[in-house]
Amino acid sequence: MSLYPHLLAPLDLGFTTLKNRVLMGSMHTGLEETGDWSRIGAFYAERASGGVGLIVTGGMAPNREGGVFPDAAGLYSDGDIAGHRIVTDRVHGEGGMIAMQILHAGRYAYSADCVGPSPVKSPISPFPPNELDENGIEKQIADIATAAERALEAGYDGVEIMGSEGYFLNQFLVTRTNKRTDRWGGSYENRMRLPVEVVRRVRRSVGDRFIVIYRLSMIDLIPEGSSWDEIVRLARAVEDAGATIINTGIGWHEARIPTIATSVPRRAFTWVTKKLMGEVSVPVIASNRINTPEVAEAVLAEGCADMVSMARPFLADPMFVAKAARGEAELIAPCIACNQACLDHVFSGETSSCLVNPRACFETELVIRQTEAPKRIAVVGTGPAGLSAALTASERGHSVTLFERDSRIGGQLNMARRIPGKEEFHGLVEWYETSVRAAGIDLQLETAADLRTLDGFDEIIVATGVTPRDPGIPGQDQAHVLGYRDVLLGGAEVGQRVAIVGAGGIGFDVAEFLLQDGESPTENPALWRKEWGVGDPSLTPGGLAQKGPQPKRPSRKVTLLQRKATALGKGLGKTTGWIHRAALNMKNVRMIGGVNYEHIGADGLHVSFGEARENSTLIEADTVVICAGQNSERTLADELAAAGRTAHVIGGADLAAELDAKRAVDQGMRLASVI
Repeated sequence: MSLYPHLLAPLDLGFTTLKNRVLMGSMHTGLEETGDWSRIGAFYAERASGGVGLIVTGGMAPNREGGVFPDAAGLYSDGDIAGHRIVTDRVHGEGGMIAMQILHAGRYAYSADCVGPSPVKSPISPFPPNELDENGIEKQIADIATAAERALEAGYDGVEIMGSEGYFLNQFLVTRTNKRTDRWGGSYENRMRLPVEVVRRVRRSVGDRFIVIYRLSMIDLIPEGSSWDEIVRLARAVEDAGATIINTGIGWHEARIPTIATSVPRRAFTWVTKKLMGEVSVPVIASNRINTPEVAEAVLAEGCADMVSMARPFLADPMFVAKAARGEAELIAPCIACNQACLDHVFSGETSSCLVNPRACFETELVIRQTEAPKRIAVVGTGPAGLSAALTASERGHSVTLFERDSRIGGQLNMARRIPGKEEFHGLVEWYETSVRAAGIDLQLETAADLRTLDGFDEIIVATGVTPRDPGIPGQDQAHVLGYRDVLLGGAEVGQRVAIVGAGGIGFDVAEFLLQDGESPTENPALWRKEWGVGDPSLTPGGLAQKGPQPKRPSRKVTLLQRKATALGKGLGKTTGWIHRAALNMKNVRMIGGVNYEHIGADGLHVSFGEARENSTLIEADTVVICAGQNSERTLADELAAAGRTAHVIGGADLAAELDAKRAVDQGMRLASVI
């Protein structure tokens, strides 16, 4: 009997059947923009081979003005069809099904040519949209319908019409962005006219035996957003217009509430999708922060949806469904929702990948082949770099011994997992533990590798990580001055007033750790919704709580300091930094930049400002925590070099920086792929 009877059950759509209830949701990856259709095909084909029921591509613009940015991928002309056909052929060759998402960005397009219902500029773009007239609106409808027709010709099994997340069609729905007084604005009947007409025209262009998914915003999370009555009315209208499935969108991109980051509780928004169940007769898909087969099965078993959408989990592990079906869920590489290699890359103009799986989107470049010359390989250190190298080397057929001086694996990951909002790191460490056992790697815990223990190995990989950097502040040797490791791993006692020296990622993490007392909101969806001010769209249009955010009272008074005069947190993740800053601001953390650390006294931290070291100030503190960066731990590497022995040095031992697991995992895998 299947462990996941709901998840793995087929879904009959009438004219076709999906083999299970798993949708690989649309993601911007940057792959389509490369124009390398073989590479794009390899990416999707690998996910199809893993058994997912239906894949949805990254967003394809129906015309130039609708592209998220200039030269964004699309299906503009008949000449584009051949490239897309390569992708659909590869997916079908693996027994999969694939739909193309049609995404018109509207005012979110990063171009002076962007268009919208009204000239209301987006807060995340510098360009006010050009207001469309009747002819302009007709052009957009026709272009979307034509894109769907071309998708059919290119061999896709369906299309998804992007109507959520604040994109073009969503912009017509709400008075915040639609100020029109003609038949496309004013009453809700007029405001919903465009998305309904788009679905109708798309259905007409593709016929009856083609999947048409409509991505509907179930909760906008912005002021003046849609009410629940309007959401239900739209859902029924797009069903009548020809939609096969209704997918869930959560929040506009400009919303100041996180929706997919790791601090968001698992399945945090399935309650709102459940509200739509029974209101329409077509299948409804739940989305956002569903990342394990157990969570997905529960969503379906509880009647929250007919199908689940998971996007980034298929970056982390393309074999997600196949492993679940085999009863090997513990071997599914987990998506930890960190955004570091996926969304952060896309918003920086880079191709997406995955912290946990650097092969994602690089399947044709980073190929893991069986070795023809097996070696005995020693890997020293079980942080992310060492674990990545060990597992990849073992997968290729090498004999691997893994040395760790601590009593468990994980390295710096064991600090990350202690931070409220980063509970997903527990699953990552557990997956590494399971994978090391399953691979048959010889794991030597509580063993400090040295020149003698490393005798006889063909290759040595040093991944010994980092040590905390000493800032050299006078008075730092006092008992009330702690290092971040003492706080996160050592259980050191911390006072009620805390000064944190250093405001990089570690400083922010330590602040979060010290502010939280009791249950983490990430583990309690109701508490998390209260903290961020998420309400019910049945009560407040847009779904923002009337009282606004109500964070729990912080357990300590924290001051976060840095030497740089720039804004604190500026160097944090591109798509998550604002969340960390907002979380600390809600808890009244005092943030001070541009300081000189003069000395630490019994009363706290004494600082001054500027090159002239003026305005000496006391930051009163019972405890001072040092988070002043790291240095590479190269003792073993240096000893090996002095003895004339060659070693590969990776991860923090190679380059000390913030806790950069993304770089470490990638470096470890790439090294092991060529040994």
